[in-house]
Amino acid sequence: MNELKGCEHNVIPDRIEAGTFMIAAAITNGDVRLTNCRLDHLLAVVDRLKAIGVHVERSPEGYVHVSSARRLNPVQITTQPYPGFPTDVQAQMMALLCLADGNSIITEKIYPDRFVHVAELNRMGAILSKEGPTVIVEGVKQLIGAPVMASDLRASAALVLAGLVAKGKTTVSRVYHIDRGYDRIEQRLNALGAEIKRVPE
Repeated sequence: MNELKGCEHNVIPDRIEAGTFMIAAAITNGDVRLTNCRLDHLLAVVDRLKAIGVHVERSPEGYVHVSSARRLNPVQITTQPYPGFPTDVQAQMMALLCLADGNSIITEKIYPDRFVHVAELNRMGAILSKEGPTVIVEGVKQLIGAPVMASDLRASAALVLAGLVAKGKTTVSRVYHIDRGYDRIEQRLNALGAEIKRVPE
């Protein structure tokens, strides 16, 4: 071929954004419908969510329905290249597992040091211990609101999700990280019933 020609192409939906909203529904014990969501791109995430006790189903109308059981089960997660469990959902899933009934194990095989959010979640009352590329998550009954700092894109999303269910007010600083991967995340979560306010730092 000597030249490129015009065409029409539909951009695929962002599987990480979809996974984040699935976890948002689960962590708040919510009931959410997602449109434009490719479950075939999220097989490993859906597998772990179902093991935790989250209901994920595609409706006949084409949307994805996500709801959560009252009891969250502990699980083991190991990040892997696609189609394995994505490293970009690891932090959000850790926030969810903070509330599971038992101990979970998360092993990071892509970026072994991608655990800066561990200290921030611990500030919110989580019980997390890091051992090399693995974090042991001891489930607690409740997270507590606290001032926390976002260290990267996915960690900031995890802290926002933790703040949704924490008792009291959570303030997440350095949220410019989250804007790199999510479009108006606070407005979209507020449309689902969250109470998030963006304020100048």
